[in-house]
Amino acid sequence: MTRTPVRLHVNIDHVATLRNARGTPYPDPVEAATVCLGAGADGITAHLREDRRHILDDDVFRLRRASTRTLNLEMAATDEMVRIALEVRPDVVTLVPERREERTTEGGLDVRGGGDALGARIGRLVAAGIKVSLFIAPDEADVEASARTGARQIELHTGEYCHAYAAAAHVDAEVERLSRGAARGHALGLEVAAGHGLTRGNVGRVVRIPEIVELNIGHALIADAVFLSLAGAVKAMRQAMLEGAP
Repeated sequence: MTRTPVRLHVNIDHVATLRNARGTPYPDPVEAATVCLGAGADGITAHLREDRRHILDDDVFRLRRASTRTLNLEMAATDEMVRIALEVRPDVVTLVPERREERTTEGGLDVRGGGDALGARIGRLVAAGIKVSLFIAPDEADVEASARTGARQIELHTGEYCHAYAAAAHVDAEVERLSRGAARGHALGLEVAAGHGLTRGNVGRVVRIPEIVELNIGHALIADAVFLSLAGAVKAMRQAMLEGAP
């Protein structure tokens, strides 16, 4: 049986980063989303951070109005962000850890330590008909805790794998860790996505993990766009995923 191709969701945060660096109205992340979808992306991901360092509130509402495919809103598990998500009504909300001093999201959400507050916020989103995904470390205990929250999806943090790949050390161990986490999630009835630090060079081993059905890729793809065009970067990433697939 031929496996269904892994979905590619493009994170457009760094288009907004470039715009905000000069305080101009361009480049517009909504226009970028349109280009990415036209080039074959299956969905768009945007992270509305508490400090608004890249994506802004207005961007999220405009993305919702313009979206023709899946809109995935990444956000911290706070009451403010839940309120915004309930107004925007994205197709998916991915809850992520967030620290103001970090350059990008590092590590997975502390699902086991989230307690009743995390459960209540997930419950509000689920009750509104929004699919909830949790960005977690690929550890079986975190996967099992995620399955108890009512979330429908997990996104496995691939950062450690990407660091290992770049250093050419312990790559097999990190692939095995991702594989175990994905298999456990699938067995528990969770849809399994993955993301963070993925590039055309390292995506192949992740896309071969059979339980992973979606990738969220941002920084490397926007960086490729400098040389390949945005549409070209999406097509090149899609090709790398197809070449890596079993």
